[in-house]
Amino acid sequence: MKYSLNHTNRKLVLESKVCINTRIVVVGASDVGISFLETLIFWPCLKFNNLTLISIHGLPGKDPQSSKYRRFLINSHCFNDDNYAQMSLSSWVNVVVGKMTGINRSAKYVVVSKEKKVPYDYLVLCMGQSYQVRCALAPTGADISEVMSQWPQRYMEKVPSNHFTLNDTQDCLEAARWLEDNLISSGGNVIVYGNTIDIYTTVETLLSLGIDGSRIHLVQSPLSSASPCVTNATLERTVGEALSEAGVAVHLDSVLAQWGQGDHGCITWAAFTTATNLLHLQCSAFFNFAYRTLDYETFKAINDACLVFDGRVVIDAKFHTNDASIRAAGPLTKFSRRYFRDELTHSNFNSKEIGFELAVSMLSLFDPTPQPSFEPPEGSDRLIPVYRHCKVQGGVLPGGYNYLHISKPGIPMPLDVEHDSCNHGMEIVTGEAGHGNYFRMHFSRYNMVDSITCFSKDPFPVSNYICLYGQHERLLNDLYYRWRAGQLTDLYR
Repeated sequence: MKYSLNHTNRKLVLESKVCINTRIVVVGASDVGISFLETLIFWPCLKFNNLTLISIHGLPGKDPQSSKYRRFLINSHCFNDDNYAQMSLSSWVNVVVGKMTGINRSAKYVVVSKEKKVPYDYLVLCMGQSYQVRCALAPTGADISEVMSQWPQRYMEKVPSNHFTLNDTQDCLEAARWLEDNLISSGGNVIVYGNTIDIYTTVETLLSLGIDGSRIHLVQSPLSSASPCVTNATLERTVGEALSEAGVAVHLDSVLAQWGQGDHGCITWAAFTTATNLLHLQCSAFFNFAYRTLDYETFKAINDACLVFDGRVVIDAKFHTNDASIRAAGPLTKFSRRYFRDELTHSNFNSKEIGFELAVSMLSLFDPTPQPSFEPPEGSDRLIPVYRHCKVQGGVLPGGYNYLHISKPGIPMPLDVEHDSCNHGMEIVTGEAGHGNYFRMHFSRYNMVDSITCFSKDPFPVSNYICLYGQHERLLNDLYYRWRAGQLTDLYR
C-alpha cells in the first residue's frame, strides 16, 4: 500500500500495490545493475519485497568522501550522489558484500566469497568488466613480438600494495589515502600504464593531489583498436602539450615486460618493451589501466555453471542466457553469433537505458495486469534492439580541462572517419582547444543533435548539455542559421 495525493479534490487516496516476493538477486553494483533496481523499486502498482544486491563494495554513494576522488576515472554521468540519496536503495534492497564465486543452477543459489549461499528465483548478472592485474613477465630485453605473444597473462601471485587497478569510487578512495600516507610527502615515481582515457584523468588527479609532474611517467600500451583515448585529434594534441608543460614523461607503444619487488613486497621498478629499446623505470606506485575484462573468479563461476561463454556471457536480444532463470546485461555480455553482429555489445550503449530495458523485459513475469496483445513482426526475434539514449564521457584532463563527450549509441569512431561519410551532416565549432573554450556540436543529416564535445577551462552545466542530445536545431532557436550569420561566437554563452 502507498498514499498518493489526488490533486482534483486535494485529499490523500490509498493506492494498492501488488507485493512481489520473488527472490531477485542482482550481481554487481554497476550502472546497469543500479538502473535495473531503480526501475523495479519505483515501478507503479508493483512492490518488490525481495531484492538482493551482491557487490564487492556494497551500495555506491554511501561514502561522501569518495565522490571527490571520483576524478581518477572518467564519468558516465548515469548517476551522481544526489541520485543515490534520492533513491535510498538501502531502504529497498538487501545488500550482500562480497564477490560471486559460484552459481548452483540446480539448487538456485549463488556462492559469495566461497562461504555464503544466497538463494534466488531469478539471477541477474550485471558485473561489467574491470581493470585486471596482467603482466607478461618476459625476459628483460626480449623482443616486443615475444612480449606481446606472452601478454596479457593472469598474475597469480599476491598483488603488491602499491599496484592499483581502479574500477569504482571505493578503489579511488583507497588509492588516494595510500598516496597521501606513503607518497605525496616523499619521493619516488608514479607509473600510469594503459591505453584508455582513464590514464589522462588519473594523471590530472595525481597532479591535483600535489605530486610533481616530473615524478609521473605516463606509459601508453599499444591501442587495442584504431580509436585513440580522446576521439578528437585536436584535443589529444592539446592534452599532450599540457602533459609536457606539467613535466610528465610520456612513453608511447610500450608493453609491460617485468616488474621487481622489494623487501616489503612493493613494486620498486618496472621494465617495458618498445619497438626500439627497453624502458626501465623506478617505481613507487603503479596504476594499471592496460587490460579490462571479466575477473577470473567471476569467469570461473560462470564457466563452472555451464553458462554459454564466448569471450563474454552470451545473451539474446531479451537478455536471456541459456538458463531461463538467469539474465545478464552490460559490458560483460555479447549477443549470440546468430545475430551476426559480434562487434556490437552493450558497452556501445547507455548503461542506464540498458538497465531500464532489462527490468521492463522481466516485468511481464510479475505484473498480473493484462498486457496489450500484439503480434511482433516476423523475424524480429533475430534483430538487436534499437537503443536511443546517448553515451556520455566526462572528466578533468591534464591542464585542468573539463572534458565532456556526448555521442550517439553505437560503435565509436574517430572524427576524421566520420567526416568521410557522404551523409556527415553539419557541425558547429566555436573556440579553440588551446584557449580552453572549445565547443563542438554535430547535427545529423536530419538536423538533430547527435554529438557534443566540450573542452573548457571553466566548469559547465553537464546535465543541460546532455538534454540537448536528440533535439532538432530549430528547437534551439534556429542555432545553425544564427551561427552562419555570424551571431554565435561562443556556444558556452
